[in-house]
Order: sequence, then structure tokens, then C-alpha cells
Amino acid sequence: MLHHPRFKAFNFQRWIDENQHLLKPPVGNKQLFDTKTEMTVMIVGGPNQRVDFHDDPVEEFFYQLKGDMLLKIADGGRIYDVQIKEGDVFFLPPHVRHSPQRPLPGSVGLVVEGTRRDVDIDGFEWFCFNCGERVHRVEVQVKDIVKDLPPLFTAFYGNPTARTCKHCGTVHPGKEPPPGWVAMEVTAAA
Repeated sequence: MLHHPRFKAFNFQRWIDENQHLLKPPVGNKQLFDTKTEMTVMIVGGPNQRVDFHDDPVEEFFYQLKGDMLLKIADGGRIYDVQIKEGDVFFLPPHVRHSPQRPLPGSVGLVVEGTRRDVDIDGFEWFCFNCGERVHRVEVQVKDIVKDLPPLFTAFYGNPTARTCKHCGTVHPGKEPPPGWVAMEVTAAA
């Protein structure tokens, strides 16, 4: 049998094991393939808790490989929790504000997104923990998630004016979520 000279499979679990050190904060995210394709395949590890909500212009497919995660969704003035347990899959349409929460160390998820076009803009929003109103929004054309996002978050965390709710005056805590932000039954990541 002849083998194709350029295409070959690889052991996914071995790749995860060899790259586990990259699946930790502050980023906790590694692209599986570095080539330009019509989709972006990422492996995301825990622990990771966020206080921002992503307005993604493309669909996202979640497959939780190890441990559980929680996907917070902001919709219609309310924040809802979608628990994604180990072995579960979840499809998120574009422009649904969401905040992935991976509280368990060692948890691992696969996330697949469509590739952004040159005209696509990602949004990042923060909501008031007191009244639920949107506190701040920033938009960016994401080219490299590891390089493009940290400066946006740092700017928000360091700006008390941007963090102050115009509706009720509560100051958003910044990087750290308040106690109870992630409440879920978890399956321990072995």
C-alpha cells in the first residue's frame, strides 16, 4: 500500500500529553494546526475562569475531552449557564455572547471555529455583576488570539472608568470573578 507523502494522521492523546504545559493560564490555549485552513482547531485547558463575554463572528463547536466546563451565555439581559460535561459536545451559533469557564485543573476541551474573514470583527463585553447591564465593549480584528487579546483585557482591568457601570455605579472587579461566579457539579479530571 502506498502512503501519501504529505498527509498523515497523528496520535491526538499523545499530542495533548506533549503539549499539556501550554494548556495552563494565562492563555491555556494551543492551536492544533498552524497552517491556514477554513477552520481553527484549538485545545483549551483548565483551570481558566474569565469575566469577559466573547461576541464571536463565527460558529464554535465544543467537545469536552476531560473534566467539565461551564459556558456562560449572555442573552436577553440575563446570564445563563450551559454545563458541558466530559464527553459532551455543544454548538454555539455566531454572535452569541459567551464566557467559557474551566475551573478544573487538568481539564481539556477541543474547540473548533470557522476561520474569520478579513471583515470579521470580534467583540468582548463585560457585564455588571450587580445589575447585569453591559459595562464595557471592545472590538478587534483577531489575527492571533495569544497576542491580540491580553492587551485588551489588561486595558479594561486597569481602567476604573471603563469598569464602572453607567446604570448602577458598581465597579466591575476586573480580572477576578466574584465568589460563586462558577457554580457547577464537576466531574474530576483524572
